[in-house]
Amino acid sequence: MTLAPERLISADSHVRLSQAQIKAHMPAAVHDEYDQALGVLAANMRRSMGAAQANTQSLENRSYPSANRPGYADPHARLADMDIDGVDVEVLYCEVSGFRYMYLMKDGWRAASRAFNDALAEFAAADPARLVLSYQIPIHDIDHAVAEVRRVAAAGAKSLQLPVNPSELGLPDYYDERYVPLWTAISDLGLPVCLHIGLNTALDDLARRDPTKGKGIMVPVTALMTAEAFGMFVCAGVLARFPDLKLVFVEPGLGWVPWWLHTVDDQVTRQDYDFGLPELPSYYFRRQVHITFIEEPLALSRLRYDIGVENILWSTDYPHPVSSWPRSRALVEEQFADVPADERALMLSGNATRIWNL
Repeated sequence: MTLAPERLISADSHVRLSQAQIKAHMPAAVHDEYDQALGVLAANMRRSMGAAQANTQSLENRSYPSANRPGYADPHARLADMDIDGVDVEVLYCEVSGFRYMYLMKDGWRAASRAFNDALAEFAAADPARLVLSYQIPIHDIDHAVAEVRRVAAAGAKSLQLPVNPSELGLPDYYDERYVPLWTAISDLGLPVCLHIGLNTALDDLARRDPTKGKGIMVPVTALMTAEAFGMFVCAGVLARFPDLKLVFVEPGLGWVPWWLHTVDDQVTRQDYDFGLPELPSYYFRRQVHITFIEEPLALSRLRYDIGVENILWSTDYPHPVSSWPRSRALVEEQFADVPADERALMLSGNATRIWNL
């Protein structure tokens, strides 16, 4: 008897939307203001000399299997690439970050944010069961954020994406009382909050000083900066106050996380820190935080219990250079060769099925 292949769910893959696709869902009266906000963002990026331009240029010049695949922007081609790779479902994140410029709009930002998510829904419509889009929720107006969460949820959304660091937008951190209605609404709906690491303005100076091609010194530090966001949710008490809130940190990697968990627990047990939490910080992390990885055989083999098998999510990162496409099944066999079947099933699909209510 031939056994069916095990289910693979990528907790982190990517889709590219054009600005024309987004604006097609937007009232024409808003287009000029929208374009102006994009222009301000571009100017800010040029001034800061952050990683965005350098990394984009380097991606365009690299050769790797998933480069320039039509599935990056075409949902039907995407489904075909998933079939080639043996991947059943992908949780998708848009390369365009509306968070970074829509708050600059004075009048049309509500229509723009809805249009952005409607464009994402249009991509997902090719097969909503397999293409799980993460809908971007702007946080500069909490009443609108709550309304948009409810709107996309009513339309079938299974995944929400918020900015990792509100301070980059000049907003209070996530432990602030202003977010209580948002955490309440999201908790009530049972949807996960996804926080995808990426550009971090705190690293602008390092990006300027980094002499390497593609900002190779700065890029690994970006993942480590997730420790700040971990702390804001865990140590500042957000997760203790909202026990049904599910977080997914996307692309932080695995290897450094046990060190962080040990450190924050040690601060309480040995160093006399008082975070005002009934339990150790690691308790809340393991109860509510999940992290994605792509290819980390050493961490997977030696550190999965220190993180928590139910907290780890496999991903392909299609179509980025590090992506496992089109060899995901072969690489899974290599990485998971010594992992027990029940644990393997959780990290490859079971955890994702639970978190995204698939």
